Amino acid sequence: MKLVPFDALALAKKVAKASLKYKDAEVIICPGFTELAAISEIIKGSAVKLGAQDCFWEEAGAFTGEVSPKHLLDYGVQYVIVGHSERREHLGETDKMVHQKTRMLVSLGITPIVCIGETFEERQAGQKEAVLLREIDAALNGISLNKLTNLIIAYEPVWVIGSGQAVDPFEAEHTHQVIKHALYELFSEEAVEERVKIIYGGSVDPENVAGFIKQPNIKGVLIGGASLDATEFGAIIASSVK
Repeated sequence: MKLVPFDALALAKKVAKASLKYKDAEVIICPGFTELAAISEIIKGSAVKLGAQDCFWEEAGAFTGEVSPKHLLDYGVQYVIVGHSERREHLGETDKMVHQKTRMLVSLGITPIVCIGETFEERQAGQKEAVLLREIDAALNGISLNKLTNLIIAYEPVWVIGSGQAVDPFEAEHTHQVIKHALYELFSEEAVEERVKIIYGGSVDPENVAGFIKQPNIKGVLIGGASLDATEFGAIIASSVK
């Protein structure tokens, strides 16, 4: 909720144009709901894919103010962020809600980007891995992945978001290994290897992104503030591809 519509559309145009230079990268942008329709048209024909920042867990009904994931499909949305730490903190989004949204998205063939991560207090108390394992199990237990469904897990340590201080890439890699083994408890090894990507988020910039991308289990990044500047966002993509 950082850009007015005019600026959001201008940014999308720049990203779509720049994407022509980075054909080896999978680029997804997730604008606000009010800009989805216009940006869907802007990126049409480019390599950029469209995502949304949230959705509701039902297709239709008396849920005033909510946005149906089925309606998002009509705008070309292929991905939806679920359980972002800001929604968990400010809007009381629970593990149960994250599960309901994830289940609905998978049933519709939309790829959920499920956010998990520990707070600073949880990290200091040595509860980091326990928190991640709880959030993974709560979000995904009982959900099936088939050849038509994909899943992205975004590890975003809450305490680094917006701080300018990213986690050490080697620590992030170890955490991704932990997450991957937790996924093996829920899905087949084949499904995890072929249908799931684990990505890192939290103060990613053009200078540090390569350190994350070159780790064997980190398959991408979820970019926050740096994505609001087309030049900086393009530099992150370029560094990732290189």
